Amino acid sequence: MQWILEKLVPRPRRVEVGEGVCVRQEACVSRLVPEVAGPESYRLRVTPEGVCAEAQDEAGIFYAGVTLAQLRRLAAGGALPVCEIEDAPDFPVRGVMLDISRDKVPTMATLFGLVDFLSGLKVNQLQLYTEHTFAYRGHEEVWRDASPMTAEEIRALDAYCRARHVELVPNQNSFGHLERWLALQRYNVLAELPQGGAPLPWGGVHEKPTSLCPTDPRSVAFLEDLYDQLLPNFTSRLFNVGCDETFDLRGEGRSAARVRQAGEGRVYLDFLKTIHGLVRARGRRMLFWGDIIVRHPGLVAELPGEAVALEWGYEADHPFDAHGALFARSGVPFYVCPGTSSWNSLAGRTDNMRANLLSAAENGRRHGACGYLVTDWGDGGHWQPLAVSYAGFVYGAALAWGAERNRDMALAEALDRLTGSGAGAALLELGEVYRLCGAVRGNGTELFQILARPASRPLAAGVTRETLEAVLERVGAVAARLPESEDVIVQETWQVVRLLRAACRRGLVLLGAGDAVALAQEAGELLAEHARVWRLRNREGGLRDSLSRLDFMRGG
Repeated sequence: MQWILEKLVPRPRRVEVGEGVCVRQEACVSRLVPEVAGPESYRLRVTPEGVCAEAQDEAGIFYAGVTLAQLRRLAAGGALPVCEIEDAPDFPVRGVMLDISRDKVPTMATLFGLVDFLSGLKVNQLQLYTEHTFAYRGHEEVWRDASPMTAEEIRALDAYCRARHVELVPNQNSFGHLERWLALQRYNVLAELPQGGAPLPWGGVHEKPTSLCPTDPRSVAFLEDLYDQLLPNFTSRLFNVGCDETFDLRGEGRSAARVRQAGEGRVYLDFLKTIHGLVRARGRRMLFWGDIIVRHPGLVAELPGEAVALEWGYEADHPFDAHGALFARSGVPFYVCPGTSSWNSLAGRTDNMRANLLSAAENGRRHGACGYLVTDWGDGGHWQPLAVSYAGFVYGAALAWGAERNRDMALAEALDRLTGSGAGAALLELGEVYRLCGAVRGNGTELFQILARPASRPLAAGVTRETLEAVLERVGAVAARLPESEDVIVQETWQVVRLLRAACRRGLVLLGAGDAVALAQEAGELLAEHARVWRLRNREGGLRDSLSRLDFMRGG
């Protein structure tokens, strides 16, 4: 029976196996007791006479039930092994953040299903990253074509989450990443750089204005309106205000004089403190992305004492250690926020995902992070289906619960058991093929870029006919083992296959080694399948924008 217990996800902290099986499963007792290890911890005893779950709180009882449900699914004929399990989480907060602003807004059925899936992994926080996809009254022109979340839907989702011990945390970016607002004439007056053109750290410029002007009082009034409409729909006392990647705040915009006088970091921190005041006045605790403040380490200690920094980074070598040490020295509570490595990739980056998630868990524990938040973004049109993100959700949840005992988990097998799709191994293998194409980049893959770049832009050095044909061969081998099925995850996996093949064939055309006419015909099928698979889980809003990024394929 030991093999059954080793397949639990996440794997428990302590397991002792006895002789025999439980023959009276209906005799199940749950009770709250003070001596269990701590919040959300539990003790589960399975004896021949029945099952007893003990915990310090209701969440612990719920997680004991989650483990018991897994045992029942794993046990042959439902015969539970006699055992005693003691379990407790590494991180108090174990969350997932789903991007609903670039460009996918999930249906309510998708969100309910995701909450069920995540709560079964002992995840206890969910955030929906929002820029413009909440139906704010009086701001219809911003979200009209986006199929946004409504107040009624948020309240329904909040209640659904609470019943499963998941905290639905409000999320509204409040400084940068507001281009959907600031590109419109009505809101452009609030922009730090109304004409756009902010330089990007990785090269090029951001054509549209993206950040609020922090020295304009109207920016504060704008945020107050959003907060007063959004926050009453959530029972959580937390609020993620974003404030990352404020590219416009470089001394060339409307706050230039103040930036020259006090410095970019000081101007940023002053506005962050103003936002903190708005959040606190509404009875919430502020979460914010920490990427800007870590560039100004001398200011970290001046952060509001109750604010929680979100230390994000998505590469295997992200400095979670150094940044975590900085926040810890300064007495700033923080989460570590790795990612699923799904976005800008078509199929994910399996090796990077695992390394990034593990580094965040290990360094977060080392420096006393109070939370672990797995992020899943939709940059570049959100072309990757949700199935690509499941591996990151599962592995991240397991590490957040217990990194040391879950680091070497059999991820493909776990995916198959948890989703029932049988596509786990295929998804992980497709997430590795990007390394065959001859060029590796950060925050995405070259295969994605081949589909996303204009035809006039040359391919990266190293991408050749031979490397693209090697990718096609590997994708074909995976596809040959992939079943045909009505299962959503299987259908999404087939869409990943189509995207990878299209990227390779377009690359061959750009190298002068492919058939441009055949590619144009294939593009039409790809667009149709993109729309069909999109609608399996997502609302209509955003689909047109996502398709428009693929549409240039018609021209080769």
